[in-house]
Amino acid sequence: MTRFGILGFGLHAVRRLMPGFARAHNCQVSALSRRDMAKARASAAEYKIPLAFDSASDLCRSPEVDAVLVTTPNACHLQDVLLAIDAGKPVLCEKPMGMNAAECRQMVEAGGKAGVLLGVAQVFRFEDSTARLRARVANGEIGRPIFARSEFSYPGRNHARAWLTSAALSGGGPVADVGVHCIDALKYILDDEVVRVSARGFSDQDSREVEAAAVLSLEFSHGTLGMVAVSTRAEYRTPLEIVGETGVLRADDGLNVERPISLQLRRGGNVVESELVSNQYAYARQVDMFADAVEGKAQFPVSGEAGWQNQEILDAAYHSMKSGRTEDVIQVAASKSR
Repeated sequence: MTRFGILGFGLHAVRRLMPGFARAHNCQVSALSRRDMAKARASAAEYKIPLAFDSASDLCRSPEVDAVLVTTPNACHLQDVLLAIDAGKPVLCEKPMGMNAAECRQMVEAGGKAGVLLGVAQVFRFEDSTARLRARVANGEIGRPIFARSEFSYPGRNHARAWLTSAALSGGGPVADVGVHCIDALKYILDDEVVRVSARGFSDQDSREVEAAAVLSLEFSHGTLGMVAVSTRAEYRTPLEIVGETGVLRADDGLNVERPISLQLRRGGNVVESELVSNQYAYARQVDMFADAVEGKAQFPVSGEAGWQNQEILDAAYHSMKSGRTEDVIQVAASKSR
């Protein structure tokens, strides 16, 4: 049984991580940290977590912690991951992995030098919906993929994570926050890498220093053209669609973890097959599979190199927003995790 310590126990831990751990089979939470010790103790008491810390270093060095889950604001990821690596603790870092690709490279190199396991929490790789779409594309059910589309919108005004509108803390708006999910999901479903990207976005008074919405055009190495649309100004929606030469695979709210999802196969404009799946175990699978990797039972599907590669795509997208040009994506060696 792998014991996790959660660095930065906040809204994400409450809404997503703790319900995931409740369903997990091979791991549990033994410690958490928050900046305020009184709040840390209150959260620990509420969720029956044995240890509370206000120091990331102390949590990482606790003998009661086998692995560290970094869920702090994006600007803190580098420091917190390096603390865990320095303590010799396997570390699972929330997406986006860093503020830029240089930070990700530093994390990967530190983990490699120390021989410490480093993974990235791209949770949608652990969903039934993305797994089934990947399998059906690989089986040739729609022929060669021509287009791939993923969208992720949510109402972001007055969000509890107020730091999301600070470029110094978040590194970007919805492109960094949820666009990375869309990009990674399409890469996983297509089993392919993004080689070029162009992006356009806009900001408003409420989004302050970061974009409020953006559209990314992706070019994959095998020729598929992808589109990612993200926003903090629209209602929640996460549609996925893969258009092939002989059919279309589609899922409305395909990344949703809260309710069943209908995967549709369409031909000639008609639904010819429908499959109902649930993503309710995605967060549990993610931590269980990292625990298996910690215990040497399996390889974790999303390596540090994979997170670094996703960050290269984000960096290229933000460069494109500024330059107005299509940008090449730097390819990270050994970035493919499956």
